[in-house]
Amino acid sequence: MELNTIKPGDGAKHAKRRVGRGIGSGLGKTAGRGHKGQKSRAGGYHKVGFEGGQMPMHRRLPKRGFKSHLLQFNGEVTLSDLAALGASEVDLLSLKQAGLVSQIVRKVKVVNTGSIASAVVLKDIAATAGARAAIEAAGGSIA
Repeated sequence: MELNTIKPGDGAKHAKRRVGRGIGSGLGKTAGRGHKGQKSRAGGYHKVGFEGGQMPMHRRLPKRGFKSHLLQFNGEVTLSDLAALGASEVDLLSLKQAGLVSQIVRKVKVVNTGSIASAVVLKDIAATAGARAAIEAAGGSIA
């Protein structure tokens, strides 16, 4: 192979459609723009969602819902994750080092998913009522 023999694959390149170049081209006269109206004219178009002056859909429908930007600082850990961690004392730093929560997390809560058999002491970590009961049943505590 030489640099001067390289060419694109078959069908990769095709000629640009040239509109407004006479009857024989099939795209003469109105050049594929139809007759009259805003879209047929040079420079005539509108923004996304414009409905010809009618109240647009995104303004007709009611506003609904909200997602707090502070949620990114909250993390969840399951009982199975705690059991797999295998540490007797768990705090936020140890969870971050184990990769169970992201580095930007500030608050962590243990949720009741899975099971735990070993005693674990949680420091500065919240837990749901079911998770708290499961941890205390296994001999652990929440400080």
